[in-house]
Formats: sequence, C-alpha cells, structure tokens
Amino acid sequence: MLNAQPVRGLKHLQRVLALFDRLHACGTQRDKAHNRTLFFDQYAALVLLHCFSPAMMTLRSIQEASELESVKRMLGTTRSFSRSALSEAPKVFDPELLQEVIAELGKELVPLGKDPRLSEVKQTITLVDGTLLKALPRLAESFWMRDCSGQAHHGWRMHTQFELDRHAAVDLHLTDYRNDTPQSNETDVLAARLEKGRCYVIDRGYFKYELFDAIVDIGSDYVCRVKKNIVQRLIEVRTDQLSCEAKEAGVVRDVVVDAGALYCKNSNHPIRLITVEAEVAQRGNSKLPPLKEQLLIATNRMDVPAEIIALLYRYRWTIELFFRFFKQLLGCRHLISDDPRGIAIQCYCAVIACMLLTLYSGKKPNIGTWRMVNWYISGWATEAELLTHLTKPPPNTGIRQRQKDELWKKLGY
Repeated sequence: MLNAQPVRGLKHLQRVLALFDRLHACGTQRDKAHNRTLFFDQYAALVLLHCFSPAMMTLRSIQEASELESVKRMLGTTRSFSRSALSEAPKVFDPELLQEVIAELGKELVPLGKDPRLSEVKQTITLVDGTLLKALPRLAESFWMRDCSGQAHHGWRMHTQFELDRHAAVDLHLTDYRNDTPQSNETDVLAARLEKGRCYVIDRGYFKYELFDAIVDIGSDYVCRVKKNIVQRLIEVRTDQLSCEAKEAGVVRDVVVDAGALYCKNSNHPIRLITVEAEVAQRGNSKLPPLKEQLLIATNRMDVPAEIIALLYRYRWTIELFFRFFKQLLGCRHLISDDPRGIAIQCYCAVIACMLLTLYSGKKPNIGTWRMVNWYISGWATEAELLTHLTKPPPNTGIRQRQKDELWKKLGY
C-alpha cells in the first residue's frame, strides 16, 4: 500500500490539470441520479500521474494512489475510487477530448534546434509510422488475428505523426491491428489526416501512388522509401550532376520517372527516385556486422539536393526512438485497460507526459529527465536538484562531442 510521503511534486502537474477542466462534464449526461464521483478530468489526471511514477504501473496501484491525501487534493475530491469505477471509466469518457489538450500544449512547444543541413526544407518535417500496442488475449475484438505461424495475435495499432523540429507527437489515431481495411490501413489513415505545409517522411509500408498524389494535392511534400522493383519510365537522369556531398552520403543514382503499371503514368506528377547505399543492421542479430544495401527513396521535391533527401530519410528513425521511450518508460508496454477507449486515453496521456517533459526541460525528453522526475516524485530528489538537472546544458563537449563527430563522419557527413 502506498503512503502519502512518496507522492509529491504534484504542483508541477497543475499546468496541464487546468487544461483538464474542460473534460469534467464528459460522461455526466447519463448520470440521472447525480451520484457520479469519478469524472473524466480526475481519471485523466490519475493516468497522467501513472506515466511519471514507476510505482503506479497497474490499475490496482492507481486505485491505491487515489487513496492518498495529496492525490485527493490534486483531484479536488475527498473520495477515493474503487477498481470497478476505474475499470468502468473508459466506457463512459470520450478520449478524443484529450486531443484538444495535446493541441493546446503543442502550441507552447518551440523548435528544439533544427539540423542546419535541413534549412532548405521549409515545410514542417513530419515523421509518420505506426506501432503495435499488445493487448490481453481475452479481447474479443482481436480474436480473429493470426500471424504467419497461425498463432493468435492481439493488439491495436497506434498511427502517429511526429514533428521532428519540436520532437513531439502531434497526431495520434488508434485502430485495430489488421492494416487491411480503410479504417485501419496505414496509407488510408494518413490520407485522411493530411495537412498542408508538411514534409511527410514515411517508410516502405506507406508506398501508394494515390497517397503520393493526395500529399501533393493538399500542398505538402513526401519522402518515402519504395520497393526496388517498381515499374518506371525514365524522364531525366541526374546522376551525372551529383555533388561530392551527395556521393559521400552514399547517393549512387538520381533520376526522375513516371512510375506505375506497364510503364504508364500511374501518378499525377513525376517522381524523383534517389538510390542511396547504406549500411543496414542484420535482422535477428545486431552483433553481426552490418550489410551494405541500396535504398530507393521517392520524393516529389526536385529542387532539394539528393544528400538532403537521404538525410531526411535517416531522420525517420527518430520516431522509432520515440516509440521505444513511449512504451518502455511511460508505461504503455502494459495497458491499464482492455477497452479501446481506455487504451486511447492512456496513449494520449503518455503523449501529454512527453510534452510536459519537453516544456519543463526545454530539450528532448530522455531517460535521464524521466528518471529525475521519478526520483523527485518518489522523494529521493529535491526540487533544487530537479531544477538543476532541467537547466543543465547538454553534454556537447569532451568525449561526447568527439563521439558525435565520429558518428557523423561514419555516416558520411
């Protein structure tokens, strides 16, 4: 059983709790007897607190924390909540209201420093990908799913748009894991949520000519890895115009083509194909030496140097690091609800936690900052020590700087 002493630092959550006030009336329409004690703003606050505390990784521990006097004061109530009330809550509340909170916090985020080599890309660089959130095997909605071995596969897919400059997820959408219906297919989900003025950096799973046309038609650009065997009709060869920087970056071919079945123009615009030679880790065993592989990258940008397009695609890996931080540190490896609404609430609160870490520290959220916040909440670190950590300059000198320089040199930059 938790006691009141370890739970501290709740005042630092007040910044976002004020935004949760708009959630209070959600789900109260069905409360004809006016005896509801758990409201959406209180439930969201408990889930957000769970993201910052390693002692609150299960629904039972969240329920125990709701009995603490300091948590009750934070929630503005004198009551604690039962596990049945916490379990039933996701069926009542609308998780999409948390998207408004994410949008409000997103306005406060400022660019954390853009790679100067990407200065020619004026659009907002947006990395797009999806990740699997594993669920419990009793979930009836996912009983039909089977992997290649015939085993049941349970879970949902979280479709994410991630802004590179602000290092924040700005759009999330939860669907089933099938990826074979208009509601869950990656390309269809992205096509329905496109915005003007962005440069979408996407992986091979999003390769679809209709998606490329939709991105261009809405006023954005794309950088996408495609299959090597796509049918194409050559329009222009730019390989002989490659700069020394492009060759050092591994670019071996740069052409403009019409792409599609039977050499016919299947897209509404010419596509630029850039072939980049890169070292790729072997699947299944990261200890083996990397293999050299040629990556084929498609884009509609004809004016950007080939090495910049290659660099943009390298940065796509940033969203994979975000997913790792999201799952392993913010508690989303373990789902506290088996209801799709509850999973969405947990995911949105985890994104809000990432934004708070960025706003507090003014830098990318990392395991060190998350660990220090945990120590502060647990009572092991003082407020002065937390502030010292948050204001500490990045380790860009000495050994760290030499390692970074060697890495850029190894990557060809």
